[in-house]
Amino acid sequence: MRGNNVLGIIFPNVGDEDLSELTTLRSMGSVPFGGRYRLIDFPLSAMVECGMSKIGIVTKSNYQSLMDHVGSGRAWDLSRKNGGLMIIPPFNTAGAGLHSTKLEALSCAADFLSHCDEEYILLCDCNVVCNIDLEEVFDFHQKKGADITVVYTHGTSPEAKTLTFSFGEDDRITGSRLADETDDADFSTGIFFMRKALLERLANNALMMNETSFENVFVFEALKNLKLFGYRYEGYFRAMDNLRSYFEANMSLLDKDNRHSLFKSEKPVYTKNRDDVPAIYGLNAQVKNSLVTDGCVIEGTVENCLLSHGVHIGKGAVVKNSIIMNNSYIGDGVKLDCVIADKEVVIKPGKTLCGDPSYPVFIGKKIVI
Repeated sequence: MRGNNVLGIIFPNVGDEDLSELTTLRSMGSVPFGGRYRLIDFPLSAMVECGMSKIGIVTKSNYQSLMDHVGSGRAWDLSRKNGGLMIIPPFNTAGAGLHSTKLEALSCAADFLSHCDEEYILLCDCNVVCNIDLEEVFDFHQKKGADITVVYTHGTSPEAKTLTFSFGEDDRITGSRLADETDDADFSTGIFFMRKALLERLANNALMMNETSFENVFVFEALKNLKLFGYRYEGYFRAMDNLRSYFEANMSLLDKDNRHSLFKSEKPVYTKNRDDVPAIYGLNAQVKNSLVTDGCVIEGTVENCLLSHGVHIGKGAVVKNSIIMNNSYIGDGVKLDCVIADKEVVIKPGKTLCGDPSYPVFIGKKIVI
């Protein structure tokens, strides 16, 4: 199947409530990850890499940061006269309101969908990180003769309620339920694939019946009449369902094997480039097992950390097991351990902040301590 016959829809606000510390002023899709990326970079890059050239981002709230990041889509080669990237805001049609579910979000995008000629549609959330080969999903869907294909993975499901599945023969889904954190489960990655006409028919019928649950329409009720199949994804996967899981996912990138599994030379992850000078290391700087982005100035000790663009670590400062985001300033003699500092945070000289991997200390954007 050709990727240019597939329309992409991304939901950047799914999971906002689960990571409220970081989504108060931004959407889930624009949450920073890995020092230089945003969560939306991963589904966008996967779509572009399989040949998809028309992608809609259905926004809900707090999407200024998201718009600043994706812009016209140039970083993903989606700045085009025909197709390309489109941001779909709420209230974009008469009678539309602020949606609270994915199904309602699709109704906001109904006009966009109706004007697209692609035969198939791919739906993706932004609260997970993976680097999936979507061409394999398309081929799987055709080979199985599926009506709906759901991408799932196996392991411990997130703490937030997540679709888990049971299977019969030949990868066909026979049952599903919404479950809290479960060990040894087959659970959804939030990626759904089907014909666009089927999606429009099911969504329109559901809204006429005042049904607002995406899961009810496209999984629970669909199991009664349609053929649902599950494609198992076995690569690097992390779900962001609370601050602890976000912290753990970022820290997992300090493991070389995880980095190589997520960032593959044959399947790159694209992002908006920020032209900056190389990182500068002072005479007494000590850096160990850390990801340091361009524009950083390090004069102290950094160990097991992720530093985003423009971070300054002062003289005598000791920063361990922490995530420091863009343009934050860590003063002289500061000691940090298990801390997440949002963008443009200032920590004055001599301060000490310590958390725990299971309960990291969070410092909000532009806060001065």
